[in-house]
Order: sequence, then structure tokens, then C-alpha cells
Amino acid sequence: MDRFLEANLHALGAREPGLRARLAAAPSRPPRYRFVRARSGELIPALAAPSGALRPLHSLVDPVREGQRLISTVKEAGFLVFFGLGGGFALRAALEREDIQHVLVIDYDIQSIVELLASKSYLALWEDLRLHILVDPKPEQLEGYILQHYQPVLYRGIQVIPLRVRIDGDPQQFSAAGEGINAAIQGISGDYSVQAHFGERWFSNILRNLLRLKPEPDPLPSLNHVALCAAGPSLDMQLPGLARKRRDCFLIATDTSLPSVLYAGLVPDAVVSIDAQHISYYHFMQGLPGHIPLYLDLASPPVVASRTRNPRFFSGGHPLTRYVARQWRYLPLVDTSGGNVTYAALSLADCLGAEQVELYGADFAYPLGHSYARGTYLYAFFDARQTRLAPLETLWSAFLYRSPELTRIPRGDAWYYETPTLSRYRRLLEEKTAFLRSRVIPVEGLGAPLHIRPRQAGSLRSSKGRPFSASLPARDFLGVYRKNVSGLPPFAGTVQAYLQGLSQEQGRILNTLLPLAATIQHRSPLLRTGELIAVLRDRALANIDAVLGS
Repeated sequence: MDRFLEANLHALGAREPGLRARLAAAPSRPPRYRFVRARSGELIPALAAPSGALRPLHSLVDPVREGQRLISTVKEAGFLVFFGLGGGFALRAALEREDIQHVLVIDYDIQSIVELLASKSYLALWEDLRLHILVDPKPEQLEGYILQHYQPVLYRGIQVIPLRVRIDGDPQQFSAAGEGINAAIQGISGDYSVQAHFGERWFSNILRNLLRLKPEPDPLPSLNHVALCAAGPSLDMQLPGLARKRRDCFLIATDTSLPSVLYAGLVPDAVVSIDAQHISYYHFMQGLPGHIPLYLDLASPPVVASRTRNPRFFSGGHPLTRYVARQWRYLPLVDTSGGNVTYAALSLADCLGAEQVELYGADFAYPLGHSYARGTYLYAFFDARQTRLAPLETLWSAFLYRSPELTRIPRGDAWYYETPTLSRYRRLLEEKTAFLRSRVIPVEGLGAPLHIRPRQAGSLRSSKGRPFSASLPARDFLGVYRKNVSGLPPFAGTVQAYLQGLSQEQGRILNTLLPLAATIQHRSPLLRTGELIAVLRDRALANIDAVLGS
């Protein structure tokens, strides 16, 4: 037995020295496993119950064939997560398939892993760089691992393969592991769905907006007290109070709230927009005073930037905008992960150093069945489309009740509707407040109450960074970027080998293209990874050439 353990630890240590040290230091104790022979001659680990009964982890007839049958059910998943190491039979079958690109093994009770490694050779598994193992991980560690390593566009699907008998031995740990993995997958799936829809539009918008960037970055304002207007119905009742203190604050309006703020006779100091859809153009149909800075995600539609003489771009979540900010031209880095413009505007205010931010119209609900503050673009939109058979009230009702998951929630003498999406937006903003330097104060309204989190101890004041000038004209930078995209090598081997074979700069370039790759994969789901990389490279070059030729 010792010869197997020594060989397994030696091979594992070349890749996972920390795990090897933990395994070597694991204290001895009465064995948890006993080992029996299958008819095929393979050694099978079996959990020993206190009564002495044995529960084999694999088939006692032919565990190799059992593992092959199990893996044959995997169709569209290139990233597999195994709950339980066991004898490694299904793992071996998975690694025999070229389309399976990443295999993660999760197991608990480090002493029992030592027992397995002392029973047989696992060298063929450790030699495959696609295989990774985590022993006794915490749920948050698993969630972080999946978020870091799983890229749907490269690995396609992800699938958990449980070793049932092994799970029964530690049900609580494996249940917690499943919850951590599911939390990560839900977040990734949501991001991927958005990327599949907007990936090419974002890429094209960024390239075109690059030509609008000024050589020298605009000076960033120095903020103290900020009033931030969202477009919830409560804004109507809150605007008179805001008007009385207007001179004492820096007023930021979200794009949706802009018409309402202007209609009330207030002129904001800045407007924020992040929507990649051309519908955001409607927010500016009533005009925007030319001197007002319009803060835009660099991935916003160029037609929106054309509505102002003073566009100021920032870098949101798209990897290409982050690349631009890091490699070429300073852009404020603004967290847009909350999925809505109020979250982004709050992040911008904090980025600019605001000491205090008052939130107006941040309902994240439909108070008394109302959707938006008066004056927002939907009022003009519906007013122009109403008929005798479809009056204004009908159009608003259809808009409100389009969601099948409206929940009516009482609030004092009033009530509001809430949807899962609005509830998620509110929860994300509440969580964000714990990590802001700014003190956030929600102004009382009729929507869902906002529960501001205590700020994390030790928070530092926001740093705006030191703006730097672009070292190249925009077209020259795009030319360099085009050369780098063109220089991406063709895909070969496994995803992990391909990524490891890229230089640091090539890895950054590929990362800037992944949202575009999601759109391509969504439209052409039968493309293999190598074909996808080739199409991605050509599509990106075509977009760049279109901008350079304009």
C-alpha cells in the first residue's frame, strides 16, 4: 500500500504541492474504506458502516464499463465536476474524450483520500493537466473556483456528476458544495445570456466610440454631497424637496429620469447612461443642455453620444473597455455589474469621491401600480400610440402586467408590486453599499424600502487615480489592436493547453473578444472550439476594418 501512496503523492505534488503537503500530514485514524475486488479484477473502495456492512462506490461487476456508460451520457458539457474521487473509473473515461476540457474533483475528509491513494495507482489521472482536485473546500472557495475557471463560450456546458454512495457518506458537505457551485453557475449563466445577446453590439459600439475620445481626459469633478435621481414613481413627490436643496448638491440624473428632472425645472450637473440598446436614445429626445456632461459606458451606442457636445466615457464591465483603460487612455472604472443604471450611477458617484449620496426615485418596485415617474420617455411613447381601442390606460396596464411574476406587497396604507428582476436589482444595490466609501441615504418614497448595509470597517476614501493622456491617436491604437487580434494563434489541443500557450498580451486580447464570441456561439451553436476561435478572429477583424475605413 505504501508504494502506491508515495508514487501518487509524488506525481500529485508536481502540480498541487499544497495539497500534497496536506495529504502527507494527514493524521492516521481507523480506516473509513475497505477494498473489494470486482469480477473484472478492479479494486473497489467501499464505505464501511458502523454495523460492518459495506457500500461499494462502484459496480462489483465491471466498474470500468460502468464509468464509460456514465460519461457517454455527457453531451454538451466540456466542464465536468465530480462529487467524489472513488476509484477514478468515470474520471478515466471522461479524460479519454477530447471534447471534455476541464475536470474538477471535489471530495471531503482528507484522511479518506489518503486511504484511496494508498490503495492503487492514480498516476494516469494526475498526468492529465485537465484534471484538478479540491479536498475539503468551503462553499465560497468552490464558487470562486467556478467563477474563475468556467468560461461558457470556451467550455460550453458544465455538468455535475455525483458518486451517489460517496455523497451519502457526507451529505451536508456535498449539499453545501452543490449550493456554492449553483450560485456561481447562475451568475455566469446570466452574464453569458446577456453577452450572447449584446456581445457584437458592444464590440462595435466600443470601436466606434474610441474615435470620440478626446486626446486629453476631462478633469474629474470634486464631489461632496450628491443627489442621484432614478426614475421610480416616487421621484414625482420627491422633486420639490430636491429643488429646495438644489444649490447644496451635485445633481446626477440617470438617463431614464432625465426628462422628469428637466420637466421639474432642474438642470442636472451630470447624466449617466449604460444601456447598449438604441432605445436609450429616447431618453434624450426632449434634449440635453449641451454643457451637461453625459457619462457613458464606452460600450454605449454612438448615437447616444451624438446627443451631447460633452460626452465623457467610463469603463464598465466589458473586458475591451478595461483593456483600453489599462493600455491606452485613462477612463474611470465604474462597476456596472448591478445590471441597472442607478447602480452604475451610484458607483460613478463613489468613484468620483462623493462623501454622501442621496437616492431619489430608487423604488425598485411599482408603487400603487405605477411604473415610472411622469415625463419619462414611455409617457410620450404611449401617448403617441394610444387609440380609441387601446387608450393610454390599456397601454400602461399591458406594460405593467407583462411580467407573470408580479407580487403585491403592502406598505403601510399603500402597496407596491415587485418582480424578481426588480428585487434582484434592489438586493445588489443594497449589497453594494457595504463596499462604498460614500454614505448612501435613500430618500423616503413609496417603493420597496432600501436597507443600506453598514460600510466595511477600514474603507479608504475613493481614489480617482491620475489621468494620463493617450500615447497614440485613436486610429493608431486601433491599428495596434488589430495587429494583436490578427496575431492570435489558431486553436489546437485542449482549452487549458491553448490558454496556457498564449502570451500574457495574447491572453488579454482573447479576453477582450469573449463577449463577441458568446454572440457567435449563440448564433452558431454547432461550432467547435477551434472553429469558434477562427470565426471570432475574422469577425473581430471585420469590425475593426469597418471602423478604420469609416
